[in-house]
Amino acid sequence: MRRMGNDVILWLARTRSYPSISHLMASSASLWHQREFMKLWTGQTISEFGSRITRDGLSLAALLSLGASPTQLGLLAAIAMAPTIVFSLIAGAWVDRLRRRPIMIASDVARALTLATIPLAALAGVLTLPLLALVAAVAGVLTVLFDTAYHSYLPSLVEREHILEGNSKLTLSSATAEVLGPGVAGALIQALTAPIAIFFDACSFLVSALSIWLIRKPEPALNPSTERQHIAREIHEGLRTVARDPRLRNTALAASTLALFGSFYSALYGVYAIRVLGMGPALLGLVVGVGGVGSLVAERVVQRAGLGTTFISMLLLMGVTGLFTPLAPGPLWLATAFLSLSQLGDAFRTIYFINDVSLRQAITPDRLLGRVNASTALLVSGAGPLGAVLGGALGDNVGVRNTLFIASAGPFLACLWLLFSPVRRLREQPGA
Repeated sequence: MRRMGNDVILWLARTRSYPSISHLMASSASLWHQREFMKLWTGQTISEFGSRITRDGLSLAALLSLGASPTQLGLLAAIAMAPTIVFSLIAGAWVDRLRRRPIMIASDVARALTLATIPLAALAGVLTLPLLALVAAVAGVLTVLFDTAYHSYLPSLVEREHILEGNSKLTLSSATAEVLGPGVAGALIQALTAPIAIFFDACSFLVSALSIWLIRKPEPALNPSTERQHIAREIHEGLRTVARDPRLRNTALAASTLALFGSFYSALYGVYAIRVLGMGPALLGLVVGVGGVGSLVAERVVQRAGLGTTFISMLLLMGVTGLFTPLAPGPLWLATAFLSLSQLGDAFRTIYFINDVSLRQAITPDRLLGRVNASTALLVSGAGPLGAVLGGALGDNVGVRNTLFIASAGPFLACLWLLFSPVRRLREQPGA
């Protein structure tokens, strides 16, 4: 459920250079010795690995256990994404009026109970597609609530000068889960079946809840004035800021274009690899893990070219590597090689979104940053379910491989938004 990516996760501060993973590990080890932060980090690292099981497990449960069609897989993916559209802005306003830690604990426990219904239903022989869809929707709402509180909680846990370091270490956990998680998830799904494997994710949420409950550092007192602010007016101000600034507007439109076409892959990647190419879940997990390796080694590229040039070049490289997926030929070993090459495009995606988030932070006033990020996330998330449904329908009507050829056009089309905007001319981060 949890995704490493798009742009609601703020892990970079205003800085001209962008630190590599090795630099972060070597130069900023202080948080490794802070007990309260390590409680959060430990719980989230375990939870990231568990969530990697469910990310594949829901669609594979529908595909392998229930024989779902591409259209049904697309609808399931859309239902999982929809809560971000419906609930994110409301969750943001709510989280600002309550303490974050109890929200996170309650959300984790509720997610564990929700996901546990899938293996229980499978063991009882009553697992159905409507039940999977209901679980995806409920877990999606709880994830939006958790993530909104989680991204607002770190500044109250560590000193301000350690926020970049803390976010970087938490992001490193996500990247590590992307490397190792798919292989573990694939092996569990192949050995136990997808519905039973999801039980491990339910357990990981309980570990996360326990680790957060063990944190003893108190949160700052709530600001009573936030209760008197008009939510609709705040939301409108954030949306208006994005719409009026061509840099914010066009990068948001580029990200939403990536989300639209990228959701074709979300809906169809599993059915393509398993039904068309003949892969097993374990091999598929190893292939997807290659993308995590790409994310880990995406270092320092932004220091060697202008910001606008990096935006454009990363999109073009994403488009080129994406073509390896629908071009994957017949023999299983060769198809595996092609899909692995395609997964390396995650490195270019990581670099792109580092630039995307950093640019937004640099040009947005602090008092508007949360709402601008929420507005951008809403636009991106709105494109996701639409792409999943469209991709599933196209998969049924023109074929899965042909639909993935269409999906590979996404980065090239996203590039057009930036070519015709001030972003193309940027040499460095504004305000650096």
